[in-house]
Amino acid sequence: MSIAVPAYKRILLKLSGESLMGDDSFGINRATIVRMVEEIAEVTRMGVEVAVVIGGGNIFRGVAGGSVGMDRATADYMGMLATVMNALALADAMDKQGLTARVMSAIAIEQVVEPYVRPKALQYLEEGKVVVFAAGTGNPFFTTDTAAALRGAEIGAEVVLKATKVDGVYTADPKKDPTATRYTKLTFDEAMTRNLGILDATAFALCRDQKLPIRVFSIIKHGALKRVVMGEDEGTLVYA
Repeated sequence: MSIAVPAYKRILLKLSGESLMGDDSFGINRATIVRMVEEIAEVTRMGVEVAVVIGGGNIFRGVAGGSVGMDRATADYMGMLATVMNALALADAMDKQGLTARVMSAIAIEQVVEPYVRPKALQYLEEGKVVVFAAGTGNPFFTTDTAAALRGAEIGAEVVLKATKVDGVYTADPKKDPTATRYTKLTFDEAMTRNLGILDATAFALCRDQKLPIRVFSIIKHGALKRVVMGEDEGTLVYA
């Protein structure tokens, strides 16, 4: 009997901060983060090297009202700090699941997490550790989508997996249009022509230039991450 081999050796998983909220209005839902970590643990046990970029919307949303009228760069730095909090929570949940996680921050907070150093990140991945990239790119005016594309390219990931609440990219909003159908595959050019907004423009352009495929899938759907890693028809693949 042949053993199924994962389709990818190294992946970059992009998690939004909002995905950690579960059904809560903000913050981190413990049951949700534990379930996500179980899915990540399952693929690491298959020998897949996993790096994660985490957003900060679940925390920053709670203070966003106070950022109205604030300097954009200042607000963006606040958002970066929110991603560090999420990364620490994610790494803690991973440690409790028996995974070894390392948080690497694009901004220096060395008493809390180690700084992002590419060779060190590659070493951790090769050792089977999960690397959680925090603080986005370390620069204001860039999203965590762009951080995911950038880190994915830097570490030689074979795919960027964008985890959402919807199981792929649809012809229309499936909640509003019952006739909407899921795209199984799209080229970068097709996605641009149809203005599907899969990642922000900077992140999308970077993935296209680097010929780094993107797969959009639902992190809520049980077992979806494993199916994606095994190369099954899950979500939507955007490729060069």
